[in-house]
Amino acid sequence: MMMTGSHCYCFLGIITFYFCFLIHTLASPKLHFCRPHQRDALLEFKDEFPTADSSLSSWNKSSDCCLWKGVTCADKSGQVISLDIPDTSLNSSLKTSSSLFKLQYLLHLNLMDCNLQGEIPSSLGKLSRLTLLDLDYNDLVGEIPSSLGNLSSLAFLDLSYNKLVGEIPDSIGNLIQLTYLSLGFNGLTGEIPYSLGNLSRLSNLKLESNHFTGEVPSSIGNLSELRLMWLGGNILSGNFPISFANLKKLSDLSLYSNNFSSTLPSNMTGLHSLKYFDVTTNSFSGPFPKSLFSIPSLETVFLAENQFTGPVEFADTSSSSKLQSIYLGGNRFEGPIPESISKFLNLEELHLQHNNFGGPIPSSISKIANLHYLDISNNMLEGEVPGWLWRLATVMLSHNYFSSFENSSQDTVIQQLDLNSNSFRGPFPHWICNLRWLRLLDLSNNLFDGSIPPCLKNLTGSITELILENNNFSGNLPDVFTNATNLRSLEISRNQLEGKLPKSLINCKALKLVNVESNGISDEFPSWLGSLPSLHVLILRSNHFYGPLYRRHLSVGFQSLRVIDISHNDFNGTIPPNYFSNWREMTTVTEEMNEDMVDSNYSTTYFHSMEMVLKGVDTSFERIEKDFRAIDFSGNKISGKIPESIGLLKELRLLNFSGNMFTSEIPRVFTNLTNLEALDLSHNKLSGQIPQDLGNLTFLSYMNFSHNLLQGPVPRGTQFQRQKCSSFLDNPKLFGLEEICGEPHILYPPSKQTEEQSESDEPMFSWIAASVAYVPGVFCGLGVTCDDKSGQVISLNLVDTFLNSSFKTNSSLFRLQYLRHLKLSYCNIQGDIPSSLGNLSRLTLIDLSHNGLVGEIPASIGNLKRLRHVELGANTLIGAIPSSLGKLNQLRYLSLAENELTGEIPSCLLELKAFD
Repeated sequence: MMMTGSHCYCFLGIITFYFCFLIHTLASPKLHFCRPHQRDALLEFKDEFPTADSSLSSWNKSSDCCLWKGVTCADKSGQVISLDIPDTSLNSSLKTSSSLFKLQYLLHLNLMDCNLQGEIPSSLGKLSRLTLLDLDYNDLVGEIPSSLGNLSSLAFLDLSYNKLVGEIPDSIGNLIQLTYLSLGFNGLTGEIPYSLGNLSRLSNLKLESNHFTGEVPSSIGNLSELRLMWLGGNILSGNFPISFANLKKLSDLSLYSNNFSSTLPSNMTGLHSLKYFDVTTNSFSGPFPKSLFSIPSLETVFLAENQFTGPVEFADTSSSSKLQSIYLGGNRFEGPIPESISKFLNLEELHLQHNNFGGPIPSSISKIANLHYLDISNNMLEGEVPGWLWRLATVMLSHNYFSSFENSSQDTVIQQLDLNSNSFRGPFPHWICNLRWLRLLDLSNNLFDGSIPPCLKNLTGSITELILENNNFSGNLPDVFTNATNLRSLEISRNQLEGKLPKSLINCKALKLVNVESNGISDEFPSWLGSLPSLHVLILRSNHFYGPLYRRHLSVGFQSLRVIDISHNDFNGTIPPNYFSNWREMTTVTEEMNEDMVDSNYSTTYFHSMEMVLKGVDTSFERIEKDFRAIDFSGNKISGKIPESIGLLKELRLLNFSGNMFTSEIPRVFTNLTNLEALDLSHNKLSGQIPQDLGNLTFLSYMNFSHNLLQGPVPRGTQFQRQKCSSFLDNPKLFGLEEICGEPHILYPPSKQTEEQSESDEPMFSWIAASVAYVPGVFCGLGVTCDDKSGQVISLNLVDTFLNSSFKTNSSLFRLQYLRHLKLSYCNIQGDIPSSLGNLSRLTLIDLSHNGLVGEIPASIGNLKRLRHVELGANTLIGAIPSSLGKLNQLRYLSLAENELTGEIPSCLLELKAFD
């Protein structure tokens, strides 16, 4: 039958309409019909968190729950299969009877960073279809419920960054579909369960930063699919697990900060997929694991802070090696830096610090074109510093024996140059002025002399840290800081500089620290520095500054100041009552205080250092922490009343006004200083009574009121009763000292000798408590200096401390394996020098002079190959000078005078070339 034209058009129209409808239907979003009971369960779940933020505002009865934020439904059934609401502030706990557990078809549950609190309910184990469970970055507490082992379909489990405790339940080993397990950064304890070896599909295992103990179970070797394993930051022990050799796909292995010991396997090439290897801060020992460096896929190696010994030798390595970063610092490697390191053509960072490497820097390293970071500090390297180094971005050469530089005609990009504590001498190296990208320059602790050149102006556009302290620079500090808008730290202490502070420093708006201590600078108080918005630390101690601290037309409040030390100058005049009114950083804690004095632009954390005289002893501050506040005006001629505004400085920790001419009474506003830990008002002309309420300052551990005109009763607070009698000397009208001094009164000032004896009898640790206890890591303590990066104790200076005892062979002193300086002169130490002293292999200076030491000089001192300076004079040492001292090739100074030594002077001593 033939169709007419009209019929044909009609038929075609129907077909076209149907086709268009089909296309429209297929192109439209999938239609979901939210099941009422699921919608109600979700709304009930929302109501369980009444203080939740507004991000769940789309959850309401008038809309399809399958279209709500974070909710996904199955295409056909409409069942809720995913709840993905990370970063939602739920601000409460997950209830055992939560409506969440009605969502029985749930596959994905992501509540990461939702401020969940309380325990993980065991009911969670009822969501049997779950394949993903993410609860990381919350405040969950308690134990991991064993019911999670019922989630047999689970492939992803992340409970990291919570406060979970207890052991990992064995039932986790039932999750045989698991590919990702992260429990890091909790407080989990016990051993890693053997059952984890059942997780044959696991590719990521993260258990870092907990408190796991014992050995790694051998069953971990069954995890043949494992690609990443992070076990760092625990208390795991034993040898390097042999079973790891089975992990052929492992690319990322982190075991840092545990108690692993023994040697690494002699052949590690079985881990042929390894890219990242970290065993930092363990107790591994033995020779350098050269087979590790034969793995062609390896990119980063951390062997730092262990006990590896011997030379570093690299096996034959392909020039196609992918190695980018090597960290060998903090071991006992010795010998030369191997020339063969140049085979690693892709190397970018090389860290060899804190070892015993000797000899020159190998020229072959210059072939590594990608190298930008080199840290070879704290070794025994010597010779000339090659010019090709200046093309690197960071060069750390401190604490070696380098003595000269090679200039360079190459373009330089160097940003950090640390040359401190070497053997450089002579004038300031002018070529440094051409390093136009330089941000950090540290030339401290050398023998540079002459003037600081005006060409330093070339660096001021980029420089942030300028550290020239402890040299012999003389003349005026050039006025070149007009463009130094990025300068954060100026440290020129302990030189022979004269003249005035350059006024161009007023342009350094980023300046945080100025330290000109122990020079010959003669100037008025630089009140104009008070306008610098970021100035935190000002150290003018031991110069020739003069005049009043306050001049009406010049004085500006130091709003950001945290530490000021102007002691031992010639300041005079009075201080007005409101002088401290605008010192806001000492008044309240501010948000900006959450930063340490660190330049975050650098991969090297660089803390600023300083010293303050506390109780007549130099105390080293290697780290200036956010809440450290101190004022030291001691040793001047400041007169009049102590200003009442001092009571506003509620964050103050240390206050020293001693050795001035203050008069009148001790202000009662001192009782407002609730954080005060040390107060020294001695050697003034203060009168009246000691405020009784000072006894209420619970942190006040040290105080000194001696040599004043005080009278009346000594307060009876616990803090006062713990002080030494010397804290109240020469105040004839004080009474109530029976419990402290054991006598009714002290009527007359003692002789100088008696006073010195009384002061030295004071246990040093009571002062340590006053100056350290308030915040760990502010500084290492009385006479104790720590490395500015690792925190290891590197210097112990207890000169003139009345220790009144002998060295023990097993003294804890000999555990300070990173100690470089040991100064214990005038300490009344008796007995023999123990041979254990020879274990402190990093020592460069020993001063045990003016004690009561007897016996012979131990031959073990000859093991201290880094020694430059030895003082054993003024003791009662006997016997012959040990010939082993002839091994000390770096020795420059030796004093054995005023002893009872016998025999001949060893000829090998006279052959030492380094002697000054």
